[in-house]
Amino acid sequence: MAAAIMQGEIRGDPQRAYTFDDVWAALMEDREQQKKSREDFDLQLKKSREDFDLQLKKSREDWERRYKETDRLISKLGSRFGELAEHLVAPNIIEKFNELGFDYTRCSVDMKIKESGNPNTAAEVDILLENGDIVIAVEVKAKPRHDDVDDHVQRMEVLRRSADRRGDTRRYQGAVAGAIISDSLRGYIHKQGFYLIEQTGDTVRINIPQGFIPREW
Repeated sequence: MAAAIMQGEIRGDPQRAYTFDDVWAALMEDREQQKKSREDFDLQLKKSREDFDLQLKKSREDWERRYKETDRLISKLGSRFGELAEHLVAPNIIEKFNELGFDYTRCSVDMKIKESGNPNTAAEVDILLENGDIVIAVEVKAKPRHDDVDDHVQRMEVLRRSADRRGDTRRYQGAVAGAIISDSLRGYIHKQGFYLIEQTGDTVRINIPQGFIPREW
C-alpha cells in the first residue's frame, strides 16, 4: 500500500490527496506484513529443522539397528568358525597336502595350547596337521584380514615355544584358510610364509605360487 501511495503521488493522482496519516498507516501495514512474513518464514524454518532432526534420528536409529544386527550375525559366524574348520577344511586338508608330496597322518581340530604355569589358553589352533617331521597350524576364517595373518604369526611363535619346552624338534609351518580372499591378502599371506588354503566349491585347494618357500618356526 505504501508503494501504491508513493506511485499515486508521483503520477499526481487527482482522485485523492494522501495525508501523513495515510502514509504512516500504509507503512505500518507493510511492517505488519513483513513481520508476518518473517514469522511465517521462521515457523517454516523451524518445522524444516524439526523434520530434518526427526529424519536424522530415524536414520541413526535405523543405522544402529542394522549395525547391531550385522554385529550379531558376525558374532554368530565367529562362533561357527570351528564348524567351518571341521566340516569344510579338515576333511580334505590331509588329502590335498599329501597330493603335493607331504605325508601327514594326523589331523586335529580346535586345539588349545597352554603354557606351563599359565592357567589361560596361550593359543588356539583351528586345525593341526602332523607327521614325524613337520607340523602345520591352520588358521580358518570365512573372510581373513591382514590382522588375522599377523595374529597367526604370533600364534606360531607360541607354538614354537611350547614345542621347545616339550622337546619337540619338528619343524612348524603355518597356513591360512578362507572362503573369501582378496588378491592383496593372497600376496600378504604368502609374504608371511604361510600356505594359502582356499575354498572352491565343496572342497579346498592349496594355493602355492611358483618359488614359494614356507616359513619355519
